[in-house]
Amino acid sequence: VLCQDCQRQLKGYQLQNPNLYWRGNLPLFAWGKYEGQLKQAIASLKYEKHPEIGELMGTWLGETWLKTLPLDKNQKLTIIPIPLHPQKLKERGFNQAEAIARGFCQVTGYNLNKQGLIRCKDTAPLFSLSPQERQKNMQGAFRVSISFQKRLSTTPILLIDDIYTTGITAREASRILRAVGINVLGITVIAMVKS
Repeated sequence: VLCQDCQRQLKGYQLQNPNLYWRGNLPLFAWGKYEGQLKQAIASLKYEKHPEIGELMGTWLGETWLKTLPLDKNQKLTIIPIPLHPQKLKERGFNQAEAIARGFCQVTGYNLNKQGLIRCKDTAPLFSLSPQERQKNMQGAFRVSISFQKRLSTTPILLIDDIYTTGITAREASRILRAVGINVLGITVIAMVKS
């Protein structure tokens, strides 16, 4: 997927303490810093249609998760990638969060549920919006699929996405899941924007 030198460069953006933010209402586990070559690799994944890069980074995320596991090693989890709106999915051809989740689940052995959460609102790109506009933009963006609601389990959910900026997307997804009684453990991402 990537040459050894490129992989080495990307791993230079790995955080020393990926579970530093594993606390609070929606704990965050982040593999790396959203800058430099890692930022370019994520852009290539999304906009140059390279889901294999997402799967590779998902395996790195899974390996790091298992090494620094912030919970009991026997804990079972269901992984839900942050979904794309159907129109955006059609344009892109794949969901980058789902590609990352596939790699993550290959390493961790967790169950992947691609259909648990549905994006029902075509939101504007968040990078161009103020925090207040982002909040308003994400309201009502998700719903829990009927099939997932029907077979609710006691297995906690771990959300997966590519980038964590302000957390508005993750909080809205979590809020919707929790509103129907689903236990959301936290979110894990490839890269976080340094605050």
